[in-house]
Amino acid sequence: AVNVVSPQPVTNKEFSRTLGGVLHRPALLPVPAFAVRLMLGEFAEVVLGGQKALPTVALRTGYRFRFSEVQNALEALLRNTKPSILKR
Repeated sequence: AVNVVSPQPVTNKEFSRTLGGVLHRPALLPVPAFAVRLMLGEFAEVVLGGQKALPTVALRTGYRFRFSEVQNALEALLRNTKPSILKR
């Protein structure tokens, strides 16, 4: 089994802040945990608890990641989006 994840894990807070920066939009207020539990039920614990998966096998075999940091990956991913979504 191979975890297909970034070699640099980030928290949801850091991801949201970075995504907001790439989109030139403020990161909105966090959603309270009780609201997530209300919407998702038991699945909320997966979302709220998070995962720290690492690409151990990929790194051990010498796999080279195109993007090692979330900001670079998001910028490349969103580069070809509609101009109304991503204004520069």
